Formats: sequence, structure tokens, C-alpha cells
Amino acid sequence: MRRKLIVALAAVGLAVAVAGTAAAVEAVKVPSQTWSFGGLFGTFDRGALLRGLQVYRGVCQGCHSLKLVAFRNLQEIGLTEDQVKKIAAEYEVTDGPNDQGEMFKRKGNPSDRFVPPFPNEKAARAANNGAYPPDLSVMVKARDGGADYLYALMTGYREPPAGMQVPEGMQYNAYFPGHQIAMPSPLVEDGVEYADKTRATVAQMARDVTTFLAWAAEPELEARKRMGVKVLLFILVLTGMLYAVKRKIWSDVH
Repeated sequence: MRRKLIVALAAVGLAVAVAGTAAAVEAVKVPSQTWSFGGLFGTFDRGALLRGLQVYRGVCQGCHSLKLVAFRNLQEIGLTEDQVKKIAAEYEVTDGPNDQGEMFKRKGNPSDRFVPPFPNEKAARAANNGAYPPDLSVMVKARDGGADYLYALMTGYREPPAGMQVPEGMQYNAYFPGHQIAMPSPLVEDGVEYADKTRATVAQMARDVTTFLAWAAEPELEARKRMGVKVLLFILVLTGMLYAVKRKIWSDVH
């Protein structure tokens, strides 16, 4: 009985210690950024969305999937139907089965979703030293700090502080919980050549791809905000009308 009690107390102590360590690891404050899509009237910057798509395709998609976004959705950020068809055709999609019961490869169509870089999780881990690159479809919604966190993460690679040992295969990042991350810095100066000739600094690319991923996570954001404004206006008008009716009804009561 005493042995069981000691084991139970030890388990509780370990759980508390782990919880405390996890809380300490998670307590990384990221700088607040100003985003075009923030606030009640915020909208997505179309130029940033198109540049962010370039960064995703040129840098991120080698490791990270975007499996909830269909190619045809890209028309919402400013691409034409022909441009979407051209982008989709650059991907090879597994389809089937055919009449012989076999899977086959074909060029992508606008109705297809972005093709993941790896066929399965084990292949992804094998190619990334055991780390599993997460899908980015809803990453902005999935992480505390949202867009601010993603931007900070991509611009937060530093030399480790004096005296801190970073294990082989890990990188120091000022804003990653625990400050040690398996992903090497994905962005380098002039890492992509923007179609609109914007200078591709690390900060610019981080801001653009974060904007694109914010849209991917919540493409209905602008419509939702427009509806919210309409609802607020309706409530204000209705309140005014009800107040006027109340004044009229009770005008002869003293």
C-alpha cells in the first residue's frame, strides 16, 4: 500500500513538473505586427497574397503540404482562370483506379488540391531527419499568436546566446518554444524573384507568405467582416427606429 502511495505521489510530482516545464516553454512572447487583414475593416492585400503564393511554391512546398486548398481557390486572390489552369498542370496528381483497377498519374486540374510533397508521414520524417513538417492549411489558426507567431518564427533565427549548446541538427530560434527547432531557416535574401519586382528580403517574404497562409486558413474572412459591418449597421438603424417608436408611443404619458 505504501509503495503504491509513493508511486502515485511520484507520478503526480512528475506530471506537475512536466506541466510547469511545458508552460515555461510555451511562454514565448512574439512581437505584434500590423496586418492589412486585421481589425473590423481589414482586407487581404492582393499583392502580398500573390507574392506569398510565390514564396510558398518556391520555398515552403518542398516540405510543407497545403492539402485543404484547391487550385481553383487561387482565383480568389487575383489569378485568372488560365493562370490557375497553368499552375495546376505543373503538378502530378495520383488518380484512379482506372478500368483495370490501377492508380495512375495525371496533370493537375483546377479542382484538385495542392499535392503534398511526400506520399506519407514516414517518408516525410525520413527526408527531414525524423521531423514531420506540418500541413500549413490552417497553421495561422492553429498556433497561439497566429500570423504574428508565423512571421516571428520565420524571422527569428539567430546565433544561440553565449553558453547555450544547440544539438546537432537543431537551430536556435528566438520565438520557437524552447528556442530549438529542427527546421533550418527557410528564407534567405532574394530567395525568390517576385513577379512585381518587389525586393525579396527575408522580412518581406515572411510577411507575404504569412499573409497568404492567413488567407488559406480563413478565405471567408473578408465576407465575414462585410457581413459583420452590415449586421452592426442594421442593429444601429433598428435601435434608432425602436427608440423613435418608444418616444411616439409614450409621448402623451407624463
